[in-house]
Amino acid sequence: MSSLSLRALSKSYGPVQAVRGVDLDVNEGEFLSLLGPSGCGKTTTLQMVAGFVPPTTGSIVVDGQDLTSIAPEKRDMGVVFQSYALFPHMNVAQNIGFGLEMRRVERGELKRRVEEALAMVRLAGLEGRYPSELSGGQRQRVAIARALAIRPRVLLLDEPMSNLDAKLRGEMHVELRSLQRRLGITAILVTHDQVEAMTMSDRIAVMTNGGIAQLGTPQEVYDRPASQFASSFLGHTNVLSGRIESRIADEATVRVGPTAFRTRVAKDQVTPDIAVFVRPERLRLGSPDQATLQGRVSTRLFLGGSWIYEIETELGMLRITQQNTGTVQAEEGETIGVSWNAEDLRVIATERSDG
Repeated sequence: MSSLSLRALSKSYGPVQAVRGVDLDVNEGEFLSLLGPSGCGKTTTLQMVAGFVPPTTGSIVVDGQDLTSIAPEKRDMGVVFQSYALFPHMNVAQNIGFGLEMRRVERGELKRRVEEALAMVRLAGLEGRYPSELSGGQRQRVAIARALAIRPRVLLLDEPMSNLDAKLRGEMHVELRSLQRRLGITAILVTHDQVEAMTMSDRIAVMTNGGIAQLGTPQEVYDRPASQFASSFLGHTNVLSGRIESRIADEATVRVGPTAFRTRVAKDQVTPDIAVFVRPERLRLGSPDQATLQGRVSTRLFLGGSWIYEIETELGMLRITQQNTGTVQAEEGETIGVSWNAEDLRVIATERSDG
């Protein structure tokens, strides 16, 4: 197991700053995801860690050793690419053993490590097949086995499951996470898939504009987002208009419709109007005469394990997610009650543009 530290890591391409002063510590045996939209800097950060892209400023340290100027092949890092990058003219065993050959591992040891890696990813017996004879999931496992065979300090995963169908992708989330835990290897995943990041990670670094907007456990970044970007990027968020009724320092009473609650607000929040968010699954449907407010069901969607409702209310359109309990709670066009608990409402930090 290895620990990784990034300090003031930046990358510029002329006037464009792709990564802006990233500071990040990844613990031994941790699975950390860099999550964000295209162009946020997550892939560039991973490429700098791997050594494929030289940083403009900053340092990359693994187990106390500065690797910033070390060549990629000397960093002892395993990389799994989005395209898998398997050699079509090599069979499974040859693909897995390629990195070991480049490191001049003795033939008997190489064979033993290839067999060990095949067993890890449950591909024993397929070592003679070629990539064209494998399914997408099997090709991905070969790529993972190749990365693990060299016994890397850190495993780097660059959106390795984006080419798989939804069902197989979900299965591979479980398999790869289980394998990483069993081996105790430090892993960094780059992804734009929120479900993937939340399913697999110990912690998530939400990235935007070349920097880290928020760092925390999946539940922390989902339930307590630090900004409008973080709240909107991780799942759907209902944004409500609130108003500060009273405050002392950074403690305030905020009113949203008929509900008032105490919360912390930013010290530089000077206007009484404030944005508040609530997740769709934290809202409840019920009888109109016993609810916090009333609304009309505009849209109802069935997703198998859950229902999604869009409700027109005096506070605007609200999205509500309800578990499928075998009964339909409301029909489209029906008037329904909507309720929430005050502790489920959270103030969203005001976004500011760089300009």
